[in-house]
Amino acid sequence: MNEIGFSLDTVWMLLAAILVFWMQPGFALCEAGLTRSKNTANILMKNFTDFIIGSLLFYFVGFGFMFGSEGAGFIGAPNWGDLSFYKSNLPVEGFLMFQTVFCATSATIVSGAMAERTKFSMYLVYSAIISLFIYPVEGHWTWGGGWLSEMGFHDFAGSAIVHSVGGILALIGALALGPRRGKYGKDGMSRAIPGHNLTLASLGVFILWMGWFGFNPGSQLAATGEVNRIAISHVFLTTNLAAAAGGAATLFLTWFKYGKPTLSMTLNGILAGLVGVTAGCDLVSPLGAVLIGLVCGTLLVFSVEFIDNKLHIDDPVGASSVHGVSGVLGTLMTGLLSVDSGVLYGHGWHFFGVQCIGMLAIGLWTAICGFLLFYGIKKYKGLRVGARVEEEGLDVYEHGESCYN
Repeated sequence: MNEIGFSLDTVWMLLAAILVFWMQPGFALCEAGLTRSKNTANILMKNFTDFIIGSLLFYFVGFGFMFGSEGAGFIGAPNWGDLSFYKSNLPVEGFLMFQTVFCATSATIVSGAMAERTKFSMYLVYSAIISLFIYPVEGHWTWGGGWLSEMGFHDFAGSAIVHSVGGILALIGALALGPRRGKYGKDGMSRAIPGHNLTLASLGVFILWMGWFGFNPGSQLAATGEVNRIAISHVFLTTNLAAAAGGAATLFLTWFKYGKPTLSMTLNGILAGLVGVTAGCDLVSPLGAVLIGLVCGTLLVFSVEFIDNKLHIDDPVGASSVHGVSGVLGTLMTGLLSVDSGVLYGHGWHFFGVQCIGMLAIGLWTAICGFLLFYGIKKYKGLRVGARVEEEGLDVYEHGESCYN
């Protein structure tokens, strides 16, 4: 019976990995739809190369950096393609695949914020560094059994570890890159640059919503036995409720603020709810998940406006708000709303304090690495394509072909 149980758990883990991999086309379609048609091939190419590069680097080195040394030290030992160091009841190859698709997600988030003006060659460089070093180090502190894990920091499926890292890097990358041509007038006012296909963007969000049912419930890494059956069912419910609440909050807030409910913003509201609940989807009640979704979906609107109109940072798809702001909020709200440990359930402030320390550590690590990475590339090689390339589109100049003919 144990063998049957381990086999079923393995199948569940691999099916979840497939769903998380399916999020890659979700991100690709969402980003492509929210940007201009002349850059679509470039965007699709970036989403493919995220997974190509991430798969190879994480297998050869990143997996060891993240899970090696039994959690000891600042970073694990590189594994150089040798997986024998990792011991588990589940096949290490399957666990590697599950972790690989998470790693690729973190790198992909950055793509949207820096869309339509980044050199493809430099994109490959920073995507590789995220997958090889930035993500595995903070992953080692947490999921790898490191010092944050020992403190009791909780991030079930990656609000902080995956999404806030991608969102913070996205914000710094967009800042270093500068806005798209024509985004801000001489008076400093922001000008809308509409995406070319909301149908693609909507399909992308539907795919991401579906993929999240692998992202969150799959992180249980087991399906057999009463405890696991109940756990993954609970996580399915909290994940879906947060997504729905996030979308509803953004829909009605934009309707109130702008006079019309905007589709593009509502799509991001759904994603904000999903990102927010990912840290505590196993610990919060269904009502707590709804609250997380409502808060993340509401603050998303104000965050997008603030970053665009006040900071003058051009993030074409709102990645820094969806993943960065919502990832931080969700991680901290887990400390408030955890049924077993949260402040609002009468368990004191200890767990919330641990969540704050963990989020601060991950945020500082990511921000420092992001500034060094993006401004280093900008200084020595240049991040941005030339004015003519940006004006006419990256598809032909960077890839020699167009998505639409």
